[in-house]
Amino acid sequence: MTSIIYVGMDVHTTNYTVCCYDIKNDKIFSELTMEADHMNVVKYLERIEQNIGGDCHFQCGYEAGSLGYSLYHQLADHGIECVILAPSTMATTTRKKGIKTDKRDASKIAKCLAYNMYSPVYVLDGEDNAIKEYIRMRNDTKEALKKIKQQTLALCMRHGKRFTEGRNYWTMRHLSWLKNVTFNEAILHETLREYLTLYHQLADKIAMFDARISELSHTERYEEKVKKLTCFIGIKEHTALAMIVETGDFKRFPTAQHYASYIGLVPGEESSGDTVRRTGITKAGNSHIRKILVESAQSYSRGAIGAKSAALKARQKGNAPEVIAYADKANERLRRKCYKIAFRSKRNIAVTAVARELACFAWGMMTNNTA
Repeated sequence: MTSIIYVGMDVHTTNYTVCCYDIKNDKIFSELTMEADHMNVVKYLERIEQNIGGDCHFQCGYEAGSLGYSLYHQLADHGIECVILAPSTMATTTRKKGIKTDKRDASKIAKCLAYNMYSPVYVLDGEDNAIKEYIRMRNDTKEALKKIKQQTLALCMRHGKRFTEGRNYWTMRHLSWLKNVTFNEAILHETLREYLTLYHQLADKIAMFDARISELSHTERYEEKVKKLTCFIGIKEHTALAMIVETGDFKRFPTAQHYASYIGLVPGEESSGDTVRRTGITKAGNSHIRKILVESAQSYSRGAIGAKSAALKARQKGNAPEVIAYADKANERLRRKCYKIAFRSKRNIAVTAVARELACFAWGMMTNNTA
């Protein structure tokens, strides 16, 4: 008879703490801390099977964290079943104070595995994960560029240099003005030149990254999906490809509401008895998709209802008529909704509501639920 053993692993970059849980006897056993090497886990499981003296089926698990999918794939290569647990879905105690150790965390993971008190993290395949990392690198570079812009403007303002030749910063006129700014101290002039050099270097890198992302979006695997998603206002190649590789398989979500919940764009709730209290959006799940959808939703706050820009028409060209019709219906509804909510409430609330519904329409497009 095969014994089912649940193995909880509290993993860090320097060490793993593992333990086994026997659900029949409600017993934690064989707690051990080892060096961070997947082969140590394999040897540990082999010793457990020898000690039990029979066939064992191991189900291992660890919380999502800095190791990503690496340990999962390493154990899978040795035929060991492993899952990655989403921390926000694991059953936890309500006590705010208590004892927290690696061994206790490992035993908690093992019990969550045994009683199915968790939701697993979806493991992307190799190509999706690689492109996801590339796009995130591009976004990190964009954040670095944003910081350099802020630091450059702050330097000028601290020393009384104000741009009065236009209303917008980082235009050609503004860049020309920055090049001609002078200071009494030579070192300040050198500092500004270095900031501008960093600005141009990062801007050039982002342009190169965007060109590569555009190239990736036209590969056979992604081109059709990207073309469909870009039929929506505010979603271009970069956003569409990021949504596809971050999500993986859209069909793993049974409904559009489940997808919006995964992104964290649904309202939370704190109810007790007859009192029902809604909170802001949960912000759970994938923050990268949530961020790009909120950025895309900003586009619905501009333009006339039912109008199509030349750029949108160009992106929709070549898609099936039913795809374009579905996107047009969504675009009109979302723009109307944005104006209606913004008129009654704050603009940010309207944009967030549009982002949630845009996620639902994107799910429908990717799962062919366009009726």
